[in-house]
Amino acid sequence: MPALSIVVPAYNVGDYLEECLNSLKNQSLTDIEVIVVDDCGSDNCAQIADAFSLEDDRFKVIHHSENKGTHLTRRDGVLEASGDYIFFVDGDDALSEDMCEQLYADLQRQPVDIFHFGLTVIPANNTSPEEVRAFEQFNNQPTPESHGLQILRDIYDEQLGYKVDWRFTQRVYNAALLKQAFQQMTTNRLGRSQDGYECFVVTALAETYRSNKDIRGYKYYYGRGISGTSDISARKFGQYCKHFKADFDATFAFAAQQNDGIVQQCAQGFQHKATEILANDWKVRVSEEEKAEAAQLMADVFGNAITARELYRFIRDNAYKYLQDNNDINVSELMEWNRIAQTVSDVSLENEREVKRFVQMRNKALEHLREVEQQSEKLMVRETYDNQPIRIFVTTHKEVDIPEGHILQPVQVGPKNRRFPWALQDDAGENIADKNPMYCELTTQYWAWKNVDAEYYGFCHYRRYFNFSSTDYKENAYGEIMDDYIEAKAIAQYGLDDKSIRESVEGYDVITTRFGDLRTIIDGHGTPKAVWEAAPKLIDEDLHRMYDIVCEMQPEYKQDAIAFLNGHQSCFCNMFIMRKAIFQDYCVWLFPLLEEFERRTDMSLYSKEALRTPGHLAERLLNIYLLHHKRIGSGWKTKELQCVHFTSPEPQEQIEELLGIENPASIVPVVFAADDNYVPQLATTMYSAMSNADTSRFYDIVVLQRNITWDKQQRLKAFFKQQFNNMELRFINVDRLVSGVDLSTNNAHISVETYYRFLIQEVLPFYNKVLYLDSDIVINGNIAELFDTELGDNLLAAVHDIDFLGNLNMKDGKRLKYNREVLGMKNPYEYFQAGVLVLNTKAMREQYSIAQWLTFASNPEYIYNDQDVLNVHCEGKVTFLDWNWNVMHDCANRVANVFSYAPNDAFDAYQESRQNPLIIHYAGFEKPWKNPDCDFASYYWRYARQTPFYERLIKKIEHDSGASGVQRVHHENAIGEGNPIRKIIDPIAPLGSPQREAAKVIVRTLRGRK
Repeated sequence: MPALSIVVPAYNVGDYLEECLNSLKNQSLTDIEVIVVDDCGSDNCAQIADAFSLEDDRFKVIHHSENKGTHLTRRDGVLEASGDYIFFVDGDDALSEDMCEQLYADLQRQPVDIFHFGLTVIPANNTSPEEVRAFEQFNNQPTPESHGLQILRDIYDEQLGYKVDWRFTQRVYNAALLKQAFQQMTTNRLGRSQDGYECFVVTALAETYRSNKDIRGYKYYYGRGISGTSDISARKFGQYCKHFKADFDATFAFAAQQNDGIVQQCAQGFQHKATEILANDWKVRVSEEEKAEAAQLMADVFGNAITARELYRFIRDNAYKYLQDNNDINVSELMEWNRIAQTVSDVSLENEREVKRFVQMRNKALEHLREVEQQSEKLMVRETYDNQPIRIFVTTHKEVDIPEGHILQPVQVGPKNRRFPWALQDDAGENIADKNPMYCELTTQYWAWKNVDAEYYGFCHYRRYFNFSSTDYKENAYGEIMDDYIEAKAIAQYGLDDKSIRESVEGYDVITTRFGDLRTIIDGHGTPKAVWEAAPKLIDEDLHRMYDIVCEMQPEYKQDAIAFLNGHQSCFCNMFIMRKAIFQDYCVWLFPLLEEFERRTDMSLYSKEALRTPGHLAERLLNIYLLHHKRIGSGWKTKELQCVHFTSPEPQEQIEELLGIENPASIVPVVFAADDNYVPQLATTMYSAMSNADTSRFYDIVVLQRNITWDKQQRLKAFFKQQFNNMELRFINVDRLVSGVDLSTNNAHISVETYYRFLIQEVLPFYNKVLYLDSDIVINGNIAELFDTELGDNLLAAVHDIDFLGNLNMKDGKRLKYNREVLGMKNPYEYFQAGVLVLNTKAMREQYSIAQWLTFASNPEYIYNDQDVLNVHCEGKVTFLDWNWNVMHDCANRVANVFSYAPNDAFDAYQESRQNPLIIHYAGFEKPWKNPDCDFASYYWRYARQTPFYERLIKKIEHDSGASGVQRVHHENAIGEGNPIRKIIDPIAPLGSPQREAAKVIVRTLRGRK
């Protein structure tokens, strides 16, 4: 009995078969047999195989009288084999000389039912090196050792994310197992995807599996015989569908015989994944003209729900790509795919599970498609710009909100790594776009001068607009109205709509920002010349040089230049609106002056701000030009408008649904909230969570923040990417979502960030369930297990609050009174702690809006605003977690002084949870980074030492202890700076001190809220 049997299916591989068989003949391990199964091809495979069998009795040949296909060819070879182990070599591949020796030595060392080896991939037929590298890297990835049905699950369980491939020829099999498997397989001919079926049956019967991908003696010629990228007809695609259906039917028949739920679940997973692979042919290989026919043929085989889901998958993915970069995606093609998908979307009589998957995919696809349509509408709006008599150009170099309409027209300037489809471009036509670092918004002005024909030309900036309304608003010391966001309220307030702009502009010749008195604004420097000289990065000689150029090139303006530079009035920002003739004249006058300045000035060593000198000079030249025409009596009808400065013109950040995750069902969405000063603590918490997380799941980690610096975000992303390959770390700025909401409170330990948990339902609309965790915790348990908590119709899951329960039983009864008079809870002993929450965001969205949650949380009567409001509005709709999931540490002896007053069963449960704390919560003023000897601190430092911010935590301890004399920095408190409590308490009881805790008790006692 040979050690190894090698089965070689041979069908029309005559050009390569001799190389293949020679590589087997010359193996250093001679105790092998080779079974060549000639599948009745049209070439010389039979003759080549017979020649080897005559020369070497280790070679056996089976001749088919008719072509049976790969599945039955393999089956015949397996049943004929007599070795201890069997594996397959395709007739157009080969083995290195010591491949069999390596395989058998490894199997002798540790016998196993299925042994998974690696590949050496060799490009053939001009296959691209990048494609070859990707294929080799994928197939040589390590795979985990497993046993029993876990072997099957790793390959086919959708919930685990298809961790291992089902490539049938890249494995060595125990001969007895393989023969048993093929005897249970179908004897029908199979087509494409037969590997998936055969691998399914074998792995379902196997007991042991391991891999050694370092054994790479199998030479796989990538490109030989490959036809998977060539075009196919709809009819051919329909045949493929039938082939796949036969594989699925055979798989389900086998699964039914096993009478095991896991096997049947994996059969479903195989169908889902293989159907995606099949559908990819519809997308890339079937012509657009035949796609509708091909889709109907697929629906005839698999049903509408499965077919439509796959079409909507393509719509979802391509629509998303379009939204990222519209240049790569054909929108009309997307719309046609949607039309085709609709023709196979009647799923009323189909399988409930498949219908659910279809609906989820369709909804997301249509959501993206709506965004595409909106983007397309913006493009259509852009096409109407040319027809406007008034054209006001808004210069921008980044994504910003622009008031909707046809008069305000965005123009993209600067580097254009990604062109904005909603904006005009300053590098179109005749332009000076490359001078943007020097000319700033003037590149827009030059482009408009050379390429645009309008009655009025106007210029604004993405941050600064005219106030076109008839209302005067308060200005700051720089003569600007300050506002935050460009939204509906602001657009109405400042008249940034077409109608208001038209009414404000028509009839005037020149409109500018207001001329301010420099003796009272911009630090009171007095004159334009003094303002320039006070600018630290501008060079005084440049202003003098420009004055000389004006006097030389436009001598009639000398008097006006002197009057302006030594006067007290000026308008700024290069913002103006002019009639056509005046605008053309101004440009003819302005740009030659700037060009001459460039010619005379060496700016090679200028700073970034100094390099913008031509833009700064243009502000002054505009004033000189206007002053000159006023002096000579040009008779222009002029107007001055206030300037509105928007501090945050950027659109609200959006977190997109993660795409490309093999098993979306495996995703665990986790949300944290933090500010810039809390990043070291955040890093520790996240590291502890991922260190103990189920590695078979994928974690979508989202941090809600307002001021975490970019470099810290990047540092965190780089660290976690290096440490964990099953997570995505994302940050989203939510400042805009909480703007205008009063989040003040009298609790000194509540930060603004604690309110962010109310934003989750809107920030992550694509998740129906989300795990929220505070950033002052460490996690010793598996957060995937926590996330998987069944919620039913409840709004959330949480742990009872042992502190609150202890206070309820205090003899003074004040917390009970607070509950009765303020909270109004029916059962105060069901009060929970809100630092660890499993949120039913779908139900929360249906119950309350963000505005409602934040309004509720702003109640000044609440002690713990964020936590109290959740308890009030979620009472009776809470799933209570085991106490281990939120173990509060002993802050200032609260276990004895407060927790022990809780009901006996609750206190016992808390005490027991301390023995196995899955999550430790450092609630209160004692934190490990303030007191390294506090309760449970050793757990904290075990994780903190592994993060890149460990030194910052150590430094914080030094600061807080006063060792360095540096003032302590805390994350933003929700108590307003003007709160009278702070004026009294802060000097004598700093934040985080025991005195502060005592002061809080006194204040609450006085207010009857202890």
